[in-house]
Amino acid sequence: MKIISIIFFLTSGLLLSQNEVSRDFKKIPEILDNPELLHPFIIPDSRYEYWSVLRNNPDPDLAVIYESQMPQYMTLNDPAPEKGFFRKCLGEDCFSYLMACENGRSIYFSTEQRLRDFIGSVDNLPEAVLIANTYGFSVDATNRLGSSYKIDDRYISLYVSKTKSCPLTRESFLIKINRKNGKPDFKSNGIYFTSEDCIAE
Repeated sequence: MKIISIIFFLTSGLLLSQNEVSRDFKKIPEILDNPELLHPFIIPDSRYEYWSVLRNNPDPDLAVIYESQMPQYMTLNDPAPEKGFFRKCLGEDCFSYLMACENGRSIYFSTEQRLRDFIGSVDNLPEAVLIANTYGFSVDATNRLGSSYKIDDRYISLYVSKTKSCPLTRESFLIKINRKNGKPDFKSNGIYFTSEDCIAE
């Protein structure tokens, strides 16, 4: 019995010691918890005549999430791709994709990896959060363990969250993103929230 108590004490102490955010990290602004609001901050490495982020909606007016300045002479009538990034469901309005125009032709970016390729080097905090989103992480504005950042010349470091259901669990991760090539390193910072209920979605 004493051995079990000692093991429990040591493991709980280890978990509690992980659930901390370094003091030199700032809180991620709450507006950055929505991936659709991050696209205007993308600064692509390549030069494109035009680019836009769309959702798979047949209504052209409802499909546009963001678009750069579109030249007046350009008309784009390409059909939506069959897959995209940030898939939420099956059917319409379930995923996003990016379309760019280069040398008069359309190029699609319709996977998380292709979105990372489009972003290229990481110029700012919204781009870093968007890259984290492509790996399944999100900003939890209610807790610093899921919503903190630090920027230096070589890296943008984020404390973000990964959520699992049944029961609802939120785990903190420290992601260190290389600003030059966008490559991330992940490290778990421990579970910081678990609900008592298990509600199947």
